Amino acid sequence: MKPENNEKELLIGFAASDRKAVEKIYSDNFNMVQSLIINNNGSADDARDIFQETMIVLFEKLRAGGFELNCLIKTFVYSVARRLWLKRLQQQNRYSSPGDSMADVVQVEEDLEAHEQRNAEFDMMERAINNLGEPCKSLLEAYYLQKQNMQVIAAKFGYTNADNAKNQKYKCLMRLKKIFFTDYKNGKSDE
Repeated sequence: MKPENNEKELLIGFAASDRKAVEKIYSDNFNMVQSLIINNNGSADDARDIFQETMIVLFEKLRAGGFELNCLIKTFVYSVARRLWLKRLQQQNRYSSPGDSMADVVQVEEDLEAHEQRNAEFDMMERAINNLGEPCKSLLEAYYLQKQNMQVIAAKFGYTNADNAKNQKYKCLMRLKKIFFTDYKNGKSDE
């Protein structure tokens, strides 16, 4: 299933108060918001409050109808949480001198741009992995995602020993790197 379709299904479920969709959006995004708040002079309680307010904003936009999300849910949640936190910081520091800029503390637009750039690069990496082919794709997933050691991989993929499996992993990484950077250079991030 394509990530975009999964995200649309999550949003539909969230708008309908589907428990699984709500839990998935919560589990995928809460830690990010908590890190954002704690790293910008907030507490764990502040993070819970801001996350709850962010979820309400998302829910209300979805329920109002006509709302179309043109980015990942994670990007939207991050952006809304940053803006809500900025607003709260400004309210708490009403008497700060005019020279103080809260934008120096929480740089929403720059962070959002960097976040969207990372998402585009992750999408390109996912396409590169999907174009890698077998057995490289499975071998790299076994090593990096399933955390299997070279002896297990050698047995699983039929290599004579762990060193041969390690050499093949290296070749697969080089091939992946070539595919990724060819796409990156050709600007396929907006596909």
